[in-house]
Amino acid sequence: MRTDVEGRTVLSEVADRWWAVALRGVVAIIFGILAFLWPGLVFRTLLTLFGAFALVDGVLSVVAGLSNIRADERWWAEVIEGVLGIAFGLLVFFWPGLTEVALLWVIAAWAIVTGVTEIVGAIQLRRVIANEWLLILGGIASILFGILLIAFPGAGILGLTWMIGSYAIIFGVLFLFLAFRLRGMRQRV
Repeated sequence: MRTDVEGRTVLSEVADRWWAVALRGVVAIIFGILAFLWPGLVFRTLLTLFGAFALVDGVLSVVAGLSNIRADERWWAEVIEGVLGIAFGLLVFFWPGLTEVALLWVIAAWAIVTGVTEIVGAIQLRRVIANEWLLILGGIASILFGILLIAFPGAGILGLTWMIGSYAIIFGVLFLFLAFRLRGMRQRV
């Protein structure tokens, strides 16, 4: 169990990197808006955008996890989330011959794994921050998005575009709220 001093150190480390959480939120919101603005894009272009989102989100997650090595012994969960995001992003770019349904399953798996690791991270942070529920909601949104893709693989391109766009915007808004919460905590720590 962490002492209060150790808890404040972890909180200070996490709060100092509030900008990385905010950047993840902004990238997600931009991706979501693009999905709504151009719903007629061919499915491959949408998947390329999603691959870019997964890749950038993965890199940012790895950076955040690795910067927590000294402050938190559970830094590996965020690194694993990031590595999986990078892998899924690269898969979209380097294996374009996959069928649409197979790519939907890859996206669904990525969303579910990301959601689980976000919930695990929130549970680990609950001892040092209040309102970790924002990260839990982000994780739940990711898992629900993945389940919906598995349940309805035959949905039209427009419906899929709106689902992905909605997911990205919700995820991004939740992460922005979390980032500004961390920023406020940074000033208090």
